[in-house]
Parts: sequence; structure tokens; C-alpha cells
Amino acid sequence: MQTKEKKSPYNFKLIWGLLRHGLFLQGLRYGLAKIGIDIMPYYWVQEEYILSNKPEIRGESQDFIFKQLNAEELDYIITEVDSVSETKIHESLELGQACIGLKHGDKIATYMFIELNDFILKNRLFKINSNEAYLLNMYSFDEFRGKNLAPYLRYCCYRYLEEKDITLKYSISNYFNKSAIRFKEKLNSKPLKLFINIELFKTFKWHFLLKTYT
Repeated sequence: MQTKEKKSPYNFKLIWGLLRHGLFLQGLRYGLAKIGIDIMPYYWVQEEYILSNKPEIRGESQDFIFKQLNAEELDYIITEVDSVSETKIHESLELGQACIGLKHGDKIATYMFIELNDFILKNRLFKINSNEAYLLNMYSFDEFRGKNLAPYLRYCCYRYLEEKDITLKYSISNYFNKSAIRFKEKLNSKPLKLFINIELFKTFKWHFLLKTYT
């Protein structure tokens, strides 16, 4: 892969995309983060705690192939997605993450990452056991939005992990990202904990557990 300029996770194009897709509060949060005020409430979610039904792809074309993405395909993601950092992709792969996706012909339609190791988010350590996985960074390209591909890929991911004897799946849902929360609920997911992380000008940092769900 060629080395590219480091990208900001809070660039204007990303913020505008969130606003354009009806995610006003999440776009506002990213806008504030860009000036140093990052307030992130989020759920720790258990996905598919009971077996879910296979989602249907919308539209005439059903020719989507599920696969683990290779280096060339990851290079395409780095080039096309403004919020993706080449350095972070390399670090993720070196730490054992896998990237899976759906392809339509030679085009990547949607993708996500799977973490099988312990990880740190906003200075908080999350432990991942051998029968567990953490699912992150789901993204669908504009051309393929509205086809119900995110839940379809998630379902494919569940079955992929099942074959590897991984039965517990976790993820994080931004409190303001209601569309992500809804699609996970359709796949029998439930929140386990509610956290909030607050960072001011990258100097003052707080991370609190607000609620545990039973």
C-alpha cells in the first residue's frame, strides 16, 4: 500500500455525510470534537443474544458475495473513505483484526472489522475471551445504501464467527446513532452498559459507567 496523508476522523465531509443521512446529533458531536470538545455517550452491546432471522437484501440485484477482504481491497477502502487512516488499518491488521465485507461484482458494497483480542477505547480496557468477538467500523458506500446491507453483513458475520466457535459478539453503539441502534435491535441485540467519555482539548479526560442493564 502507498503511504497517504493522515486523515482526521472528524473532517467536514464526514460531518456533512452524517447530517445528510439524518444523524444530526452525531454530526454535532463530531463538529464539537473538531474544536476539542468530545462528548461520547455509548452503549456496550451484546449482539444476537438469541438467534436472529436472516435479513433480506432490498432491490432487484441479489448478487452480493461475502468474503474476507484482501490487501488490495483494503487499499481501496483507505483511498475512498475519508475517515479511515492507513496507519490505523495497518495497526488493526497487525493486532489480529479481520476485515470482512460484501462485494457486488468488483465493487466493495459494505465492510466491517472483527477484533478478537483485548482492546482499549478512550483509555478503557475491554477484555475479549477466546469465544468472544468485538465488531466495529461498519460502513456502506453511498452507491449501495438503502439495500439493507448492514444487517445482512452483520448476519453473515455472526455465521462466520459461529464456524470459528465464537458465540458471544459485542459492539459499541454511539448513543446518538439511532439508525445503528435500530438495525442491531432487529438482529436481537441488547445494551449491557451505558458509558460516557468526555475529553476537553485532548487534556482533560473522564470516562464513566452511567448504567448497567439487566
